[in-house]
Amino acid sequence: MKKSPLATTQFKNVTSFQDLVNTPFQGNINALCWKRTLIGDFSEIANKLICTGTLATVSIEELLTLQLSEQGKLARETLLHDMKLLEAYGAAPILNVIENYERDEDLPWFPTDVYSFHVDRSPIATDTFLCTYYGAASDILPNNQAAQKILVPEIRTALKKLYQGEEGTGFEAFLNEYFFDLHYQAKPNAQPINLEVGNLWRLAVDHPESKVLPCVHRAPKEKAGERRLLLIC
Repeated sequence: MKKSPLATTQFKNVTSFQDLVNTPFQGNINALCWKRTLIGDFSEIANKLICTGTLATVSIEELLTLQLSEQGKLARETLLHDMKLLEAYGAAPILNVIENYERDEDLPWFPTDVYSFHVDRSPIATDTFLCTYYGAASDILPNNQAAQKILVPEIRTALKKLYQGEEGTGFEAFLNEYFFDLHYQAKPNAQPINLEVGNLWRLAVDHPESKVLPCVHRAPKEKAGERRLLLIC
């Protein structure tokens, strides 16, 4: 895994699922990685799944109906096992096959889609889990290498013009309502960390009980002609 100089202070590797879910976020640590080398042919599953649009959610039943090679079956066993682990923990895993995500083109100077560095927010205590089994993997960014976009002077000025009002509680509510406050940009010389294929990650979320900063992350640009197979919850 490519590391930035700050990676060791913010991101931590664990060796099991139990460690992944039981290790607390504390101090600067807001991302945990169960680093794995998976066996099986996940590309076979990604390419055999039906995806009539740009993204499809895959059910367990659909997985079980696929006619697969022996390597494809090994990959399917891993997918089913990971989903069962997360469900037993109390999470609600979703398996997606992705051609690409929808782009936010309303404000070209401030897109709020998942390709932009962002944090997740929840009104209740929770974490984000994700694993890329095939295709391009997501990136995370150390918080001190990220700048919240709404605090960048020229962006804030443009947002005030869009809001058509003065700064205050109304403006802050506007930033929250349209998710502007969730998005970040990389500082000069920032070094995003790729999550790599096969690793199961747990990322800190912005919620009222959190004791750490939320983890800044983004979806990758897909490789031409290659789907992604992603588990997320």
